[in-house]
Amino acid sequence: MSDHPSYNYKVVRQFSVMTVIWGVVGMLVGVLIAAQMAWPALNFDTPWFSFGRLRPLHTNAVIFAFGGCALFATSLYIVQRTSYTRLISDKLAACVFWGWQLVIVLAVITLPMGYTSTKEYAELEWPIDILIAVVWVLYAVLFFGTIVKRKTSHIYVANWFFGAFIIAVAMLHIVNSAAIPVTATKSYSAYAGTIDAMIQWWYGHNAVGFFLTAGFLGMMYYYVPKQAERPIYSYRLSIVHFWALIAVYIWAGPHHLHYTALPDWAQSVGMVMSLILLAPSWGGMINGVMTLSGAWHKLRTDPILRFLVVSLSFYGMSTFEGPMMSIKTVNSLSHFTDWTIGHVHSGALGWVAMISIGAMYHTIPVLWNQKQMYSMRLVNIHFWLSTIGVVLYIASMWINGLMQGLMWRAYNVDGTLTYSFVESVIASYPGYYARLLGGFMFFSGMLLMTYNMVMTIKAAPESDGAASNNMEPAQ
Repeated sequence: MSDHPSYNYKVVRQFSVMTVIWGVVGMLVGVLIAAQMAWPALNFDTPWFSFGRLRPLHTNAVIFAFGGCALFATSLYIVQRTSYTRLISDKLAACVFWGWQLVIVLAVITLPMGYTSTKEYAELEWPIDILIAVVWVLYAVLFFGTIVKRKTSHIYVANWFFGAFIIAVAMLHIVNSAAIPVTATKSYSAYAGTIDAMIQWWYGHNAVGFFLTAGFLGMMYYYVPKQAERPIYSYRLSIVHFWALIAVYIWAGPHHLHYTALPDWAQSVGMVMSLILLAPSWGGMINGVMTLSGAWHKLRTDPILRFLVVSLSFYGMSTFEGPMMSIKTVNSLSHFTDWTIGHVHSGALGWVAMISIGAMYHTIPVLWNQKQMYSMRLVNIHFWLSTIGVVLYIASMWINGLMQGLMWRAYNVDGTLTYSFVESVIASYPGYYARLLGGFMFFSGMLLMTYNMVMTIKAAPESDGAASNNMEPAQ
């Protein structure tokens, strides 16, 4: 289609490269803190390497640096190609990229120094929160402005999910991060007590619901059909999936606060909404998997498609497990145990990381005008390292979690506890070694991906590799 405009691929390239780099950094910190659980001396007796400071650095780096850059890269790529129009402003795109990298660098500096608001997934202090809000608004203007000037009346469903993710994350971040500054590095939440906890987990669970689910479903609705070379199984189901997810997810946060000072009715609402969520979640998974109808044979030879499809299976599994863990009786066993850690990582590594990796393997050759990645054999090895690593990780945490929960609630005849807390920690060590091995395997795959990406970029034709704005028509 020669009448299609040129696209701004520079910003997509920048975010794609940083997706891989921040993935390596975030997962390296993850491997280190997993090793600290097995060998506590690895904190080197310094505050900057303590688990309490590195753990929020790990979660922020993996969610907002790795996952965030993947979302920026794919959303800005997809919105141009499905709208047949260039981003509304190259300068605005550059501001979004450099602004987000500044946020990440500030997080890398401040979190190990102990500057924290103490809110989970929202630990960054108020000046950085303001910067995040500014960058996010610029991103919204860039994305929706491009949608407005699209050359087709149709808005592809992936853009619906990206749009919802952008709006919801802005609302969640601004409301939850409201604070009263005391100094440049210290503030206190604008809310008190139970209300603060409720708003935090309204934010916390919807960071999962919109940042880590809706955004990556936008990715799924573009890359699975594209890589499988099949139309999406049901466009009607995708729209039902979208509205059901948007309507229900926002209410699920109270399930993090079972058996607390939160009113019992609010806890129950969170539980019921979480159970209802199973239907739209699985609707999306089925839609993605069924897109392979007539193309299942491609899984034998296409490791990128394997990444995408296996990520969907982990999405299905973790969105079954989440509602189950929200049931009060199950939660009384699972809460505060490693089972929760296993659940989070089946979603974060199995779903988010694997679909991001598959999307990057699809996109990077296009951006640098290559037919495929430098080495498809390395992509295949990466797939198996990731898959085996995730299974090792989450299985060890499931076993640990069930064991811990049962040990903590075991009583003797006279009503005393059967096991001390220290005994449950000692019993957890085999699981920690297995988790470290699984995490190291996943991290090793990211190192292979980095090498593969560098070699793919190096192989690009000089003019395309060096051009600031590679301009290609939509495929």
